[in-house]
Amino acid sequence: MKLWANAWIILVSSVALVAQTPSRIAGKPDFNGIWQANNTANWDLQTHGARPMVGQPGLTPGSMVLAAPVVGLGSVGWVPGGQGVVEGEEIPYLPWAAARKKENQERWMDRDPEIKCFQPGVPRAMYMPYPFQIIQSATKVNMVFEFANAQRTIHLNKMEEYPNVLYMGYSVGHWEGDTLVVNVSDFTDATWFDRSGNFHSDALKVVERYTPMGKDVIRYEATIEDPQVFSRPWKISMPLYRRLEPNAQLTDFRCVEMVEETMYGHLRKDQLVKHWEGNTMNVDVTRKIPPGEAVHERYISGNPPAK
Repeated sequence: MKLWANAWIILVSSVALVAQTPSRIAGKPDFNGIWQANNTANWDLQTHGARPMVGQPGLTPGSMVLAAPVVGLGSVGWVPGGQGVVEGEEIPYLPWAAARKKENQERWMDRDPEIKCFQPGVPRAMYMPYPFQIIQSATKVNMVFEFANAQRTIHLNKMEEYPNVLYMGYSVGHWEGDTLVVNVSDFTDATWFDRSGNFHSDALKVVERYTPMGKDVIRYEATIEDPQVFSRPWKISMPLYRRLEPNAQLTDFRCVEMVEETMYGHLRKDQLVKHWEGNTMNVDVTRKIPPGEAVHERYISGNPPAK
């Protein structure tokens, strides 16, 4: 509740700032409004066919079926196929990183930071299946995202270098004609690009370009550079669409509270989620203690390890 309240205060303050100052630099595009991508990039940046969210081998060679964690979801448990947004379709991983990406995808349900409600980072925040709001002034462009109360500020005026790292990175922008160009740096390595295990290190740098394609469409491009993970820079691009409903607005999505049992349920002395019973199947839940937390588990259970 407190996180959302803080985000709402920032949003209201930003709206007030826009009301008191010119909404944008004269002659430049007006990006104020609610925007959203309409693609499958958050599932997979690359072109992909339908596949199980969590799968296991089927009856015939090479076939896949839903695995136990999602079998009850039926058709909803499948990733929708979609066209890629990566230029040239290739993500140029270094050999060790390609192996890590494959492992991430296979263990998606344990590893994707989105599942745990981490702030999504850049560029992922721009194409998640949730709306976001742009609030533009002459010196700042604020973005408020529905998912995880995430926010970012693009500084159009001169700023000191940022002294730390951020989930959403540190953004400095400038205009090149009608295109807003943004350099984003100072990332943590705790975010992914999508639900397919595409990842980066804390050496990530992103250059974004926002170019109007019309009054209600922006061409979004992001060039990604991370020499620790990729052999060369690579680029994604897609349109972002303005939400045109008369009452378009961000709504409350308190995913922090929603994932408490997912993240911390194993710490309960008496497990809350143990069993689910439906019309066609029963599901029993046995929790595993994440690596590194075994000692902590013994302390809270009243049986600390012997010295």
